[in-house]
Amino acid sequence: CGGSISNSSGVLQSPSYPGSYPNNADCVWEIQVENNFRVMLTFRDIAMQSSRCQYDYIEVYDGPLHSSSLLGRLCSGSFPTYTSSSNMMTVRFHSDSRYTFRGFQAHYSSIPADDNTTLLCLPDYMHAVIKRDYLQSQGYSAQMVTLNDNLCKPTVTSREVIFNIPYDGCGTIREENNDTINYSNVIKVTSSGSIIKRKKNVHLHISCKMLEKTWMKIMYAAEDTVDVNENQFGRYDVNMTFYDSPSFLRPVRDSPFYIDLNQNLYLQAYLHSSDPNLILFVDTCVASPDPHDFTTLVYELKKNGCARDSSYFTYESPHSHFSRFKFNAFEFISRHPLVYLQCELVVCKLGDYSSRCYQGCMSRSKRDTSSAEEKVNVVVGPLQLREGGAQSRNTG
Repeated sequence: CGGSISNSSGVLQSPSYPGSYPNNADCVWEIQVENNFRVMLTFRDIAMQSSRCQYDYIEVYDGPLHSSSLLGRLCSGSFPTYTSSSNMMTVRFHSDSRYTFRGFQAHYSSIPADDNTTLLCLPDYMHAVIKRDYLQSQGYSAQMVTLNDNLCKPTVTSREVIFNIPYDGCGTIREENNDTINYSNVIKVTSSGSIIKRKKNVHLHISCKMLEKTWMKIMYAAEDTVDVNENQFGRYDVNMTFYDSPSFLRPVRDSPFYIDLNQNLYLQAYLHSSDPNLILFVDTCVASPDPHDFTTLVYELKKNGCARDSSYFTYESPHSHFSRFKFNAFEFISRHPLVYLQCELVVCKLGDYSSRCYQGCMSRSKRDTSSAEEKVNVVVGPLQLREGGAQSRNTG
């Protein structure tokens, strides 16, 4: 019932299909294919309670569930096909507590997008590419393409004009509202400097938006000259590494990481982003013997910003993109051959004291409504209790 999907094609169907679906189901599938591809979804079978789609229904969104337009809501009738405007589509299936039916089945695939222009929002910069063939077909040359800031020049190859635009330079504008941080810039294609212009100037508006759970990349052309619309979605780049001491100088690369029962363990989380106005906060950390299940059998080190283990300690960090902490190898590890750690980290605006990053310990999880933030889950491990013969494995 729901989940994240990254395959290039596949089948979606209601729970227990072709048997009757359960009551009170609410399944959300996020389909994310490769950059510069689109998602095409075709329904092959629909059999549901069909009273104006009030009780049991399927919804198709053009991107993430809470921040994208609704492409369609259906429960019976024809078998439509939907195509996303980006590399992401969300499908939601909902049933109430009354009648139950066979449900639905749909097939999705990825189709190439128009590759005249492409945009990637990378951790350190926006990577925008314009095909020279496309420029020439519109009567423009590569020399006519400039950025809003003329000092930031593109790289021109035999086939492409390439801009690597930093989030904190080259005229990039940073805007904030309730739930997004938006980085935008403009690539201009100017026909000539003469008074009489035979062509309109083309403005390629580029923006990377940090939404609650994803990056959204948008590229479009203004002034009705050329219809360019590029939407891509990605994820924040956050990693977490064990270190051998509180100096945080030497990372531990061993896998598994052999430890003693009462050994202190030092961890550093790092947000890879060129925007200095973001901060990283460790909200929750739990240990589990199963790297794919952090709910059934877990040991809580930190929950909703509150230390649950008495040995948990947070260090001062050298930069807002770092978060450092330690804990003692707990008794939990002596009962399982391997232990994995999952931490939920939150990314917020630096200095936004109403955001989750500044609220510290909260007795219960509460959704923040006043700031831009993103939650990222990172899994590290395994940890293994050191026994005879394993002592030399951690040297260096």
